[in-house]
Amino acid sequence: MSDFPVPTGREEAWRFTPTRRLRGLFEPLPDGGDGKVVVDVDAPEGVSIERVDPRTDDRVGKVFRPTERIAALAFAGAKQALVVDIPAEARLTAPVSVAIRAEGGSSYGHLTINVGAYAEATVVVDHIGSAVRAANVEISVGDGAKLTFVSLQNWDDGTVHLSHHVACVGRDATFKSVIVTLGGDLVRINPIVRFAGPGGDAELLGVFFADDGQHLEHRLLVDHDQPRCRSRVTYKGALQGDKAHTVWIGDVIIRANAVGTDTYELNRNLLLTDGARADSVPNLEIETGEVAGAGHASATGRFDDEQLFYLMARGIDENTARRLVVRGFFADVIARIGVPDIEARLMASVDDELARSGALK
Repeated sequence: MSDFPVPTGREEAWRFTPTRRLRGLFEPLPDGGDGKVVVDVDAPEGVSIERVDPRTDDRVGKVFRPTERIAALAFAGAKQALVVDIPAEARLTAPVSVAIRAEGGSSYGHLTINVGAYAEATVVVDHIGSAVRAANVEISVGDGAKLTFVSLQNWDDGTVHLSHHVACVGRDATFKSVIVTLGGDLVRINPIVRFAGPGGDAELLGVFFADDGQHLEHRLLVDHDQPRCRSRVTYKGALQGDKAHTVWIGDVIIRANAVGTDTYELNRNLLLTDGARADSVPNLEIETGEVAGAGHASATGRFDDEQLFYLMARGIDENTARRLVVRGFFADVIARIGVPDIEARLMASVDDELARSGALK
């Protein structure tokens, strides 16, 4: 743990995070991470699901390497890992569903997902309940495989959740990450994508909705270190209520050998009420001039009164008009998820968030 000293809060990686609200996660959990957590898995036939000792199973840690202290503590402290193996050339007709239900206390967790060559699969991880939790996810996408990975943060109020997602995308493989963060007191997710061969394609989608006092943070890194790979990042967030705070950091590195890279990252934030704050920092580091495309964009703005006026002028009441504007803001990202049940759940969740808010009068 000497490689990751306790942060002061002034480091670049932590300067936006309210570290005083982390409930002791910078140190080993006093109860050893034995908080009550129930993990239920529903998987199609042919998928292997195992609960293993992370210290003895060589599949755990094959892709994952911690990049900060809490991820390192979670990796060292997890007493059990869930391993999902999807065999080569499998074509799953239904998603692998992993429901993680926390019932209080502090806990560590680790999830390993291996997708064999030329397989096609969707894995959905749903977080519910109340906890202080540090957990890691590692994903290996084999050559020519296609994986959609969905992580839903539907925590109860008061939950603190920090998680690293590390994905390694094989030659000509396709990886789609969908991160949806709605619940919890402080949630910080770090998706990291690397490539294991040329021709890889990664799409990172995110939707988040922060209420009064919530801190929702997403820090992404796409590391292009192989030639002719493509990445697209699109995250959209809405904020409402006093002291609602979101942070989006998008880092893309194009290494000297990553010729032919095509990458673009986008973040949009919609402020629905006064008192909310959104920090958005896109970063692009290019070490070669031989790229197919590279760019980024970020914008934060208030509710569009012109759109609202346009709808109300056509006989739509104000509450419905506001709901339609917010739904339209998220619609293009949600429609790209490709899992109809998840898309419908998200639209319903957006409506629920608005119904509880001061954004609807």
